[in-house]
Amino acid sequence: MRKFLIRSAVFLGGFGFIAGSVLFALAYFTVDIPDANAYVNSQSTIIQYSNGEEIGRVGTQNRQIVPLAKIPLNVRHAVLAAEDRGFYSNRAFSVTGILRAVVNNLKGGSLQGGSTITQQYAKTAFLTPSRTIQRKIKELVIAIKLENQLSKDQIFESYLNTIYFGRGSYGVMTASQQYFNRNVDQLTNSQAAVIASILRSPGLYDPAFKEGNLERVQARFEYVKEGMIEAGWLDEEGAAKMKFPTVAPRSTSGQLSGPKGHIIEAVTKELAKLGFTQDQLLVGGLVIKTTLDQKAQQSAVDAVNKFYPSNAPENLRIGLVAIRPGTGEIVALYGGRDYLQRQLSDATQSIALAGSTFKPFAIVAALEQGIPLTSMWNGDSPQVFDDLGKPYIVSNYGDEGWGQVDLMYATKHSINTIFVPLGIKVGPAAVVDVARRAGIPESVAMIPTPSVVLGVASPRVIDVANAYATFAAQGIKSRPYLVTQVIGSNKGVLYEGKQETQEVFSKEVMADLTYALKGTITGGTGAAALALGRPAAGKTGTSQSNASAWFSAYTPQLAASVALFRDSASESLNGIGGLTSVTGGTFPARIWTAFMKGALKGEPMMEFPAPSNIGGLEPVVITSGGKQTRTP
Repeated sequence: MRKFLIRSAVFLGGFGFIAGSVLFALAYFTVDIPDANAYVNSQSTIIQYSNGEEIGRVGTQNRQIVPLAKIPLNVRHAVLAAEDRGFYSNRAFSVTGILRAVVNNLKGGSLQGGSTITQQYAKTAFLTPSRTIQRKIKELVIAIKLENQLSKDQIFESYLNTIYFGRGSYGVMTASQQYFNRNVDQLTNSQAAVIASILRSPGLYDPAFKEGNLERVQARFEYVKEGMIEAGWLDEEGAAKMKFPTVAPRSTSGQLSGPKGHIIEAVTKELAKLGFTQDQLLVGGLVIKTTLDQKAQQSAVDAVNKFYPSNAPENLRIGLVAIRPGTGEIVALYGGRDYLQRQLSDATQSIALAGSTFKPFAIVAALEQGIPLTSMWNGDSPQVFDDLGKPYIVSNYGDEGWGQVDLMYATKHSINTIFVPLGIKVGPAAVVDVARRAGIPESVAMIPTPSVVLGVASPRVIDVANAYATFAAQGIKSRPYLVTQVIGSNKGVLYEGKQETQEVFSKEVMADLTYALKGTITGGTGAAALALGRPAAGKTGTSQSNASAWFSAYTPQLAASVALFRDSASESLNGIGGLTSVTGGTFPARIWTAFMKGALKGEPMMEFPAPSNIGGLEPVVITSGGKQTRTP
């Protein structure tokens, strides 16, 4: 009986082996490799930075294809250390891994584990996620055929562009954007190791997904580092410098998620104005080149993340726009943390009380009328002025009285009780006219009353940034724009962007204005921007009851405006970030400075033109009746 059982077992085992071999052979000759390009590519519209690097796509999955040559070695090595250290020397599949998976399946578990990178790519790109023996056989067949037809580099490139990293992101490019708000070629060694660690199972390793994940991914982070050291891709000294990095907050998944969604939306709106239809954008295979500078845009996101106030209310809004003076090119745009959670862009759509960012318009009006920066004014607080027969009470910040000081000093310290009479003297209509010429559009309501100089109007961040870009360009106003070129699917140019400029102020007036606004930074309310370490001019802005806080400033090469506000002008910023009073010189100035540091890194240091000294250098006393008297 025992011999019979042994013979039967041998027979059945042999039959099973033969049957399995026949089944595998049948699968090998009947299973074809699908077209990989049909999976990873599409006729979606590609939106690019000015340097040709991709920002995102319209009309496809959250996926961006990157050639292997443009995926840094630190990223490649981290993934290999995490998933398949012998990829370049091993075969298409791991025999021990398959046996381990089969044993697990026979015990009642799911078919899992042991997959090489080639197998993972075969499964991800060409097969369903079901865990069955039939699918596993197809996976092995496709893996073998892939290695017979493609080089290791080709397989690895396809793998890195198709594998799922969680947060709705497929491939290393979108994973880099989701977890670190930057493109793959900007990842540090530590960030690359985290990306590789999460790849194994995003649900278990994304630190923002659920409790316990942070500890798991930190442990796997160390595992990846050890693997890189063993393979000779990382030395002990380099590993010691690798600290677990800060991972970006989890945003809603999808192509429009995160800050870049606001960019894509702004670009598509501009394209619509240019006559491109929604169908063209979704399936037309267009390539859109923008004015956005990749380095500057990354710096904008990093600056906001770095100085985002802790424990901030949910309705805190931060907008940032940077414009290249004299061209109108929008170099950076930050409209919010996650487009899918809030579609209104805080850079190009939201409005906020302008506060003292409007005071330079009064300075320009004064200079055009021959009133010099040396003119002397009474800065006592409070003061009462006439507003069409009604008393208008004006106080300084903190109700501080400054006494008799010149306009230059008043600009440094943003003295309200000097700027209101200045606006009255030049005429509120003249202040409004200067604002319009500088770039504040007609859509922003401005009433020519004494209060207009204190920024009671509510512009968008892009409006104020454009006005300050006019100052930086020595009086040349430009139309802000994003799209520089549209290329069709046949590589033909369908649209070329054009600069629209106009001289609206004299260079002499702009030189004196810039001289005054430099003082705001070198010795006034915008002192936080001194950390930039290069010539800059600008103005802080804090509205009534601290409902909004601005910092708008420029260097010769770049102008930018940053604003913090809430959904309603009746809500104060005070108390946010632990500050009793949130002014333009706090978070806005810090964000502006950090942004400019990154955006201008490597750029030459440039100086502003010397002041023209309009009206002379002698002090001129402005009396309460508006008369001018030169002091001896």
